[in-house]
Amino acid sequence: MTISRKIFGELAEAILEGGAIQAVKYYSPKLRVKATRRIFGGIIRKNERNVEILFSIGSLNYAEWKFSKQAKKAGEPFPIKKLQLKWLKKKKK
Repeated sequence: MTISRKIFGELAEAILEGGAIQAVKYYSPKLRVKATRRIFGGIIRKNERNVEILFSIGSLNYAEWKFSKQAKKAGEPFPIKKLQLKWLKKKKK
């Protein structure tokens, strides 16, 4: 299966403009493309000039495998159209 360049732009846009720390696109029950924003110190600064984004292509980890299994059970067709976003949890004071 070939992965288009367009998906990398969509994932990066979700992280940079949406404010998420992770965006995942599922292509099949065993293949995903994931973009993760690298955060140091657990803080996202609003006017940060340098941002590191790590792209991962390949098999699923346990949480992603569990989501894929639930989507398959619900009858969701692959590739799943919506991006799955994860946000930074706020620290308790």
